[in-house]
Amino acid sequence: MMRAAFRKGRSLRGTLAAGTICAVTLCGYAAVAADPGSGDTGEAIIHADDHPGDWMTYGRTYSEQRYSPLDQINRSNVGNLKLAWYYDLDTNRGQEGTPLVVNGVMYATTNWSKMKALDAATGKLLWAYDPRVPGNIADKGCCDTVNRGAAYWNGKVYFGTFDGRLIALDAKTGKLVWSVNTIPTGGALGNQRSYTVDGAPRIARGRVIIGNGGSEFGARGFVSAFDAETGKLDWRFFTVPNPENKPDNAASDSVLMNKAYQTWSPTGAWTKQGGGGTVWDSIVYDPVTDLVYLGVGNGSPWNYKFRSEGKGDNFFLGSIVAIKPDTGEYVWHFQETPMDQWDFTSVQQIMTLDLPINGQMRHVIVHAPKNGFFYVIDAKTGEFLSGKNYVYVNWASGLDPKTGRPLYNPEALYTMTGKDWYGIPGDLGGHNFAAMAFSPRTGLVYIPAQQVPFLYSNQVGGFKAHPDSWNLGLDMNKVGLPDKQDAKDAFIKDLKGWIVAWDPIKQQEAFRVDHKGPWNGGIVATGGDLLFQGLANGEFHAYDATNGNDLFSFAAQSGIIAPPVTYLANGKQYVAVEVGWGGIYPFFLGGIARTSGWTVNHSRVVAFSLDGNAKLPPQNDKGYLPVKPPAEFDEKRTDNGYFEFQTYCAACHGDNGEAGGVLPDLRWSGAIRHQDAFYNVVGRGALTAYGMDRFDSSMSHEQIEDIRQFLLKRANETYQREVDARKNAEGIPAQ
Repeated sequence: MMRAAFRKGRSLRGTLAAGTICAVTLCGYAAVAADPGSGDTGEAIIHADDHPGDWMTYGRTYSEQRYSPLDQINRSNVGNLKLAWYYDLDTNRGQEGTPLVVNGVMYATTNWSKMKALDAATGKLLWAYDPRVPGNIADKGCCDTVNRGAAYWNGKVYFGTFDGRLIALDAKTGKLVWSVNTIPTGGALGNQRSYTVDGAPRIARGRVIIGNGGSEFGARGFVSAFDAETGKLDWRFFTVPNPENKPDNAASDSVLMNKAYQTWSPTGAWTKQGGGGTVWDSIVYDPVTDLVYLGVGNGSPWNYKFRSEGKGDNFFLGSIVAIKPDTGEYVWHFQETPMDQWDFTSVQQIMTLDLPINGQMRHVIVHAPKNGFFYVIDAKTGEFLSGKNYVYVNWASGLDPKTGRPLYNPEALYTMTGKDWYGIPGDLGGHNFAAMAFSPRTGLVYIPAQQVPFLYSNQVGGFKAHPDSWNLGLDMNKVGLPDKQDAKDAFIKDLKGWIVAWDPIKQQEAFRVDHKGPWNGGIVATGGDLLFQGLANGEFHAYDATNGNDLFSFAAQSGIIAPPVTYLANGKQYVAVEVGWGGIYPFFLGGIARTSGWTVNHSRVVAFSLDGNAKLPPQNDKGYLPVKPPAEFDEKRTDNGYFEFQTYCAACHGDNGEAGGVLPDLRWSGAIRHQDAFYNVVGRGALTAYGMDRFDSSMSHEQIEDIRQFLLKRANETYQREVDARKNAEGIPAQ
């Protein structure tokens, strides 16, 4: 019955919103498809199913359903899938990008904001562009120097850089067309102004729209629209008010001054930290409504009582905001997490569908943000239609059936109670940046779901901002795990990862595919009734979209957190994905992240076809090997060293000094053996070019030495344990 509801017709609106209704055999498409690289790119994206061999925009279509009608590879033959080609990348951090494919050319953005143009049939490099992001920018962002993708428009490719630029390149040659700084030099942006850009730009009616991140440190969120041809700023929309309720000379002035400001305390840390609300991922243009939807992030600081004195809903944190693409004018908003204090961003993928609601077809937004609830919202008006938790949640008992407002668990409001809160979902959410997909053939939304708890505890002594570090308003001594096996076992038991196949009409789970742990890659659904997904343990899988059966598996040699794409090259279907373990989960959780499966970073693009014959080269998967440390350390300095490490270092090098397989494990660093060597790296920035900034303006010589003493202690405490864990044939840590 549900399947029939999605097959009634193929109106223009249906084409725009719901993707292809019926599967077709596409072997002959390459010969008859229109050239998507010529003429109006917007029209080509609207009519993406007329040239299904391309992947022209971040979610393939404006609806961002990540569904491709291609079906040469299907349930009957996917078991024969083989590696067709691979291209090794020149970075060894996390890869989160969605490659674009236009006219047989793949445009892949990689870590450190680099762009590669590859022959989509062979993987041959056609050109490369390195914007040369300075290494000291790495510590301005919370969660790795990743890049999630590019945009294509009228013969040019566009992408953001981690240091805040937006760049347009000639798609054929890779030559620079224009470059702009997206971060204004003036304005009320908070004292920290810790901005980065790692999300994919979107293009609506000739305007390139880009957001930014930085709320963990201190930032005020906004998006900017630039003319696609010239790079000239067209308009800007701020997502939280000016702290003095003054105009910013922006499209958002009226709604912020007259509506949003009243939902904030006139004082509080937000007035100095910026308030947050960064739009670091989802920006969607909907040609059906002619609106742009913004997914707005968390508050800065996280702590609601410190941020806004525990007052107001804090518009537009944790919201979807609809604006006009031509002017940036506000139209409507829906706030999913009022009074956010859990880092429950709404930046996760926004998707539009046509769904039968109460006997009528409605054009809707479906959304699975961090807070664990699946929302169905009218795309034109923002009216709440339905909502249900798609993962286990303990912070709310449900949603108000009329308004969609959360029904809070009073104990979850830890900033108001003053008591610690073990939250599920935690700050990484029930769903993060990993893309979900929809299949019109099954009527199901496939969500890369996860469970990663978090202990929320108020910062002792009130809010104090630290330069060059996270400023959450939390006790950094408590956000990590103690090195006690019972505490670790209890936490690990709560770590989960899976695909949930969600029925958006019934608001219930149809089936699930369990994984070993969280932090798995995004999903693409195809006309061959397949789901493709890479996993944190380095495996790439194809699942049956109708029941979740595992039909294909490939060892990709490194954790996969990016979403796959599928395309045609010379009439043949390929499936490709960026490989490379990274992001905040292994960065901050460190050794605990091993529970998803041991992996180290080997970054590359891999592509599969039914007749592939490539093989990956052998790799060293042992990672950073333990080195026996000096036996002596100053016990009196290690407690403060732990606090300083958790404040300044843990977000990259792992909770409690244990790394997660991406960046160096400092327990085994030669630098910790000598005070001067350690200070040269941490204080003076000897490794700045590699992303290790200098901290002499943030910490004293004594504080840096305290960190060294703490690391010496941790190295001694864990050395034998790490050696014993590697006593096996592979020489890698046993789980």
